[in-house]
Amino acid sequence: MNEGLALLVDPLFRVPLLTGLAASLALAPIGVLLMLRDEWLAALGLAHLAAAGALGGLALGAPGLAGAGLGALGGGLIKGALGRRGNGVYGFMILIGWALLLLIAANSAVGEGLGQALIDGQLYFARWPELIAALALALALLWALPRLAWPLLRARLLPRLDRANGRAAWRTHLGMDLVAALGMAVGTATVGLMGAFALVFVPAWVAFRVAHGWRATWVVAGGIGVAGYLGAFVLALALDQPFGPVLVAVLVVLAWGASALQAGWRLLTGWR
Repeated sequence: MNEGLALLVDPLFRVPLLTGLAASLALAPIGVLLMLRDEWLAALGLAHLAAAGALGGLALGAPGLAGAGLGALGGGLIKGALGRRGNGVYGFMILIGWALLLLIAANSAVGEGLGQALIDGQLYFARWPELIAALALALALLWALPRLAWPLLRARLLPRLDRANGRAAWRTHLGMDLVAALGMAVGTATVGLMGAFALVFVPAWVAFRVAHGWRATWVVAGGIGVAGYLGAFVLALALDQPFGPVLVAVLVVLAWGASALQAGWRLLTGWR
């Protein structure tokens, strides 16, 4: 563990550390809004398309980050054009992305190893382009979240209000689809397919279970995301393990611990 903490200040890992930190700060709030819409599977569907796009871009000699963005944004635009809600469309995204990812890996010079690396995560190889993309995503969310959160909350609690007042709710939903697509593109290109999905899904899942109030939901989700990321970064370095699986394992443990603490607290307060 001490070795992992020492490596945190090593210049070699400084850019990857900041890249993942910016990504975790961005993905957890995206997860809250997706959970609000009951579309948490969006993270996994868009991540698969982003991974396939990244591998396709690399096979054509383009930057993987650009390919990931095009793949995820394409999925977001198609979903917005269809106007469908729920997780069904994302199930098809998972299947299409998975098939494309394996077919591109099997029929291109980049090979299956790079496809597996996109699934596992390439955070330790992150450089300035990935850091700039992650910081840009985090800054864009600071602008977008206040403009998306309230309309989405209103649409969930009062679904007929926008229609009654003649509001164009489709713009908000399309904006959310594109924000989620960009988030998963950056997340998949840095912390990997399953790591990005875990950072979107787990913190939001915990927050919706244990937080009391809308503001507390944001705080809990952000805290779980950042704590899980930093803990995984230290553990993966100290134990010389791949980052993606360690991140997923740490977040699952945090989710289990939060659920256990909540159950214990309810039991204690029930006794009182």
